Amino acid sequence: MNPTMTKKLLLTLLAWGIALIVFFPIFWMVLTGFKTEGEAVATPPSLFFEPTLAGYHEVMARADYLKFALNSIVISFGSTLLALIVAIPSAYSMAFLPTKRTRGTLLWMLSTKMLPPVGVLMPVYLLFRDMGLLDSQLGLTIVYMLMNLPIVVWMLYTFFKDIPKDILEAGRMDGAGTLQEVLYLLLPLTLPGIASTGLLSVILSWNEAFWSLNLTTSDAAPLTAFIASFSSPEGLFWAKLSAASTLAIAPILIFGWLTQKQMVRGLTFGAVK
Repeated sequence: MNPTMTKKLLLTLLAWGIALIVFFPIFWMVLTGFKTEGEAVATPPSLFFEPTLAGYHEVMARADYLKFALNSIVISFGSTLLALIVAIPSAYSMAFLPTKRTRGTLLWMLSTKMLPPVGVLMPVYLLFRDMGLLDSQLGLTIVYMLMNLPIVVWMLYTFFKDIPKDILEAGRMDGAGTLQEVLYLLLPLTLPGIASTGLLSVILSWNEAFWSLNLTTSDAAPLTAFIASFSSPEGLFWAKLSAASTLAIAPILIFGWLTQKQMVRGLTFGAVK
């Protein structure tokens, strides 16, 4: 075997090894959801057992899964749409109409992601309480939009920067205004990047737990709150918690699997010239 083939084989084995390490916790969670509570905490853990749906039956009986799932869908996709509406003109102005403060503004926006959410929990909670946004889909949608906005703006900014300015200038020469320039030139050219940005925002919103647990109780609680409701400091709960977690991540896993080509295409947009 020549050195090139050996290198490819080693890289393939390494990739599979990393993939298995990443996937194993998900596999074990799904497996545990089909165990009894006794089997779920047995030592050593059992890989072969008689599967049961008791955990899933109890989860579905104790909580309205569809209500939590609908909240997650509305909040995740709503916050993503709102973030894109705000981020597209922002990224456009920074990419094509930069000032000496543009770079500093981008770095400041990104630095807000380094702030622990608990640091601003109290003012946000009091503000939402006074505005009547606690335990509401609108309130959580706004929070998730603001949470993802720095990443969305940064990604769109990099995609827009890859578009040659000559194309936009040609549009201006043909009489296109700013709105027509964005709608008919910029958005079609960067559609893969916009799609991947939106997909990433949906995934981040779907998996967000801190704000959902602190700003909702029942009416607007998404699936992250649904999972938390099955944890308990007393008694056996691992099988039920694993079943609830499987039900919560199943929609976004399927969504990610169906859109993986668009995600990869968008994230590599402009990488090869």
